[in-house]
Amino acid sequence: MIGFTPDGKSLYVETSIGSDVTRLVRVDAATGKELETLASDSRCDAGEGFTDPATQQLQAVAFTYTRREWKVLDPAVKADFAALEKAHAGDFSILSRDRADRKWTVSYSVDNGPVLYAVYERGAHKLTPLFVNQPELEKYTLATMEPVTIPTRDGLKMVSYLTTPVGVAAKSLPMVLLVHGGPWARDGWGYNSQAQWLANRGYAVLQVNFRASSGFGKKFLHAGDKQWGATMQDDLTDAVRWAVQKGVADPKRVAIMGGSYGGYATLAGLTFTPELYACGVDIVGPSNLKTLLEATPPYWATMRKMLYLRMGEVDKDSVFNRKVSPLYHVDAVRVPLLVGQGANDPRVNIRESTQMVEAMRAKGLDVEYVVYADEGHGFARPQNRLDFYGRAEQFLSKYIGGRAEPFAAVEGASADLK
Repeated sequence: MIGFTPDGKSLYVETSIGSDVTRLVRVDAATGKELETLASDSRCDAGEGFTDPATQQLQAVAFTYTRREWKVLDPAVKADFAALEKAHAGDFSILSRDRADRKWTVSYSVDNGPVLYAVYERGAHKLTPLFVNQPELEKYTLATMEPVTIPTRDGLKMVSYLTTPVGVAAKSLPMVLLVHGGPWARDGWGYNSQAQWLANRGYAVLQVNFRASSGFGKKFLHAGDKQWGATMQDDLTDAVRWAVQKGVADPKRVAIMGGSYGGYATLAGLTFTPELYACGVDIVGPSNLKTLLEATPPYWATMRKMLYLRMGEVDKDSVFNRKVSPLYHVDAVRVPLLVGQGANDPRVNIRESTQMVEAMRAKGLDVEYVVYADEGHGFARPQNRLDFYGRAEQFLSKYIGGRAEPFAAVEGASADLK
């Protein structure tokens, strides 16, 4: 539910009942009957709504397929949205309005700089900048992020984002496949600090919304059910091959990197498709799905049914678990791996990383392991982030050849090389 209509007799509701994607509909408040569809996009779910605070009239709805697009429902603001779209580069949001509804505060997100905050005057269609959220970024020429749609081998379309170094031809570059976590989440267009860092060091960066990513409807989401290490991993393989075929990536210099599910995908990439990657960087990634589920915190109890549906009952089916858990396929690893882990991770217990590292070392395989004593699921302390990404930069430079800044252990970081 988003809210009541101005007359109080209907509700604005987002629903996926009767459709693949979530739609914005009007529902009778007394009977619950759906009266009409106000806005929908067959490619993606409905996003944020824009409502007149005085009348409660829903005026526009955002949809994000590759980038944010607004569908205007109220003719009274159509010219304003058109003016805002032209006034500045990037994707805009409307944050607040004055009581007379003559001035709006707005923000613009871009891919190659900070977020701009501004005042928009409706009558004059005039935009007056106020400030940006990270002014230091304006000193640099940052890389742009290109939305691309990559086909899977079985006919799905993956909305993806390609970032390449500034001033360098996007041809035969070393590439980092940067895999998002979740996996029931998505990558989007805009400023991304990891992508900018990697592009600055000379890498092409490819971020892929593989099947099971959210925001693209139920069919795309559930195409990933029980497909960890299977078709979900095939999607990443297809994305790498797409980048190679397009001439962007050097096939001998591709790394896979990610956190949480992205860390799992890194381990799965090195074990299930070892010929594809020159190295991998795993941040808090699970290696054994059975032990991952066994270690989930108590507050995840209500999520277990969903996890069974989407992951499979890996704690009850040892054959299936062995098939999809990278820990049992260590023998296939051919290239170096860097692992980063928080000692107090409540989601992906430290055992997930330790058991993978121990199994690789028992086989004489090349693996570096960094544990941060004061971190959980990911690295929150700036010193630890700087320390780990400094190590990752050296690692990537060594194995796929990008630029690396001089590095020494960061003062105040709690890094422990296990």
